[in-house]
Amino acid sequence: MSGRAYDIAATVCDPELPMLTLHDLGILRGVDDEGGRVIVTITPTYSGCPAMAEIRADIHRALTRAGYADVDVRTVLAPPWSSDDITAEGRATLAAHGIAPPHRANNRTPLTLITRTSRPSCPQCGSSDTTTLSAFGATACRDLHRCNACLETFEQVKAI
Repeated sequence: MSGRAYDIAATVCDPELPMLTLHDLGILRGVDDEGGRVIVTITPTYSGCPAMAEIRADIHRALTRAGYADVDVRTVLAPPWSSDDITAEGRATLAAHGIAPPHRANNRTPLTLITRTSRPSCPQCGSSDTTTLSAFGATACRDLHRCNACLETFEQVKAI
């Protein structure tokens, strides 16, 4: 996708993971400029995501500030979001900010958390000798781990 309206919407950051754009997070599904009316489609990372209202407002604000007077932000649930939708740049950004990116789920089962068969690598030192501390992190889409090598704690975005 391309176009000025898409480029603007793509730069809006996620309120829970502000180092990621909506594009890099993979929830920006489409932006159509229909002769002055912009229709944006987004997909939540999971159905109960409390950030969706803020995301819609942020997209609307960014596009109206750019001169688009008629902006409609729609939420779509199909196809469902998967952690596989996070771009390579998004994965690198998460790691650079101390959050382990999710492993590849290679799964399109809607809203099912994947049981981990491998441990996440520590984003600080790269060690795979890690321990899960909690299935719940700062938000429902993240969990908490500790590296047994460098003893740092870190979050990981859950693979779904």
